[in-house]
Amino acid sequence: MGRAVLSQCLILSNSSPHLSSSLYCGGLRSKYLKRPRFIRHNRAVNGDNGAGFRCCCSVSLSQPAAPETSSSWVRKRIVSGVQPTGAIHLGNYLGAIKNWIALQVLLTFSAIFSRSNMLSDTNNMSLLKLATRNTAAIYLACGVDTSKASVFVQSHVRAHVELMWLLSSATPIGWLNRMIQFKEKSRKAGDENVGVALLTYPVLMASDILLYQSDFVPVGEDQKQHLEFTRELAERVNYLYGGRKWKKLGGRGGAIFKVPESLIPPAGARVMSLSDGLSKMSKSAHSDQSRINLLDPKDVIANKIKRCKTDSFPGLELDNPERPECNNLLSIYQLISSKTKEEVAQECQDMNWGTFKTLLTDALVDHLRPIQVRYEEIISDPAYLDGVLAEGATKAAAISDATLNNVFQAMGFLRR
Repeated sequence: MGRAVLSQCLILSNSSPHLSSSLYCGGLRSKYLKRPRFIRHNRAVNGDNGAGFRCCCSVSLSQPAAPETSSSWVRKRIVSGVQPTGAIHLGNYLGAIKNWIALQVLLTFSAIFSRSNMLSDTNNMSLLKLATRNTAAIYLACGVDTSKASVFVQSHVRAHVELMWLLSSATPIGWLNRMIQFKEKSRKAGDENVGVALLTYPVLMASDILLYQSDFVPVGEDQKQHLEFTRELAERVNYLYGGRKWKKLGGRGGAIFKVPESLIPPAGARVMSLSDGLSKMSKSAHSDQSRINLLDPKDVIANKIKRCKTDSFPGLELDNPERPECNNLLSIYQLISSKTKEEVAQECQDMNWGTFKTLLTDALVDHLRPIQVRYEEIISDPAYLDGVLAEGATKAAAISDATLNNVFQAMGFLRR
């Protein structure tokens, strides 16, 4: 990726995420098969395990108008995801969705996928349709603009599983066996209770990203390793099948896939639990008290904030490592109120917890009320939501089919 382009993106808006440098640089092709990089995964997106459904957001952005003399502005595409295995909470919103909404001033294409990766509890399979629709409705209610963004169900775009199968043929089994997520799950549940889908899950994630020739993938600081597998698999396929080999088969030659970069939001990447300032807010946490769900009513929000964990230090302050709960709650207030750190620090430094909790509760209720109202409008109009999903799938298929056809050609298949 051109570093000049990354710098230009940073200048465009104060609310735009930081674009990280490459997770590793150059020299991969010459050493690729001899010394493949070991891929390590933490937990799945947003701190949850890989089970259940996965909802992704793929967006294509164009740089805004540059001076007429500039010729360096190029179209960029972003892909990201969140899993609707539970209620969408404040951490999902502040850590990802809110940043994506802010980026829409640059976007020309966006998508949400939803899928069951066959890891979920079979007792909950009846919830798949409901979870898919609810998640799509929440994203729209949060501000995904259908004039700039396309929302679709991933299982409606067959190219995802087709590309996954092709990528599996180029994925060394050793890469998958060493995945932390797979090792932890199989160790805890036993081989008889772990499906093949858990082993191949990283390949499906790579398919989600690579199908749309993505330039950037928004990730939290603790999620960057999730992108390493996709990056290296893209490099491997480019090495094995791209370049002159592809051109000899009638293709354009060069790289088959773009190798995506990580995109790190400037704030809100890690919203912590209300019960433990050292643990990330998560859907999978046992207690609902640990999180603020976007659809929580006013009285529930007030109760959760009233009972959330605090400390006994005098005054309130940000960035004190000995006060993780204080830092988390003030950071949430900063993000919700759109104030600067300095403004929040000055406003809250002499407050006691009772006063601040009332302030935070009011800010949360005021911020989430429009989202909740819009959500109810969308979810009560099935025809509208179905139309949005159908239109989005059509647009997504046009992009993904072009990539898939290139891969089929580069791998030597008879073209359909």
